[in-house]
Amino acid sequence: MNKLRKGDEVVVIAGRDKGKTGHILAIAKDGSRVLVAGVNKKIKHVKPNPQRGIEGGRVEQEAMLHISNVMILNPETQKGDRIRIEVTATKDANGKNTFTRERFFKSTNKKIG
Repeated sequence: MNKLRKGDEVVVIAGRDKGKTGHILAIAKDGSRVLVAGVNKKIKHVKPNPQRGIEGGRVEQEAMLHISNVMILNPETQKGDRIRIEVTATKDANGKNTFTRERFFKSTNKKIG
């Protein structure tokens, strides 16, 4: 299970875009790669398709980054931070156990989200 989620603000810690920040737009199904807004821009050559209304040319778009190259951004310190997960078990009215996972910043112990 991944500690990062769609919509989290992250900072890039390695690669050519080191230091840039952005929100996670998507996470790959296997959880190993993330798509971050405004980071790791690549140029894709697109063929024109009049049926779909697509003009041909060069289109700049974001490419996936490996998840190990990003860290969640702590708004208090404005730096990348690690995540601690706390699992709490509670019983509902039927006596069935339910578990909740809460994410916390490791450096400040503040709840994420």
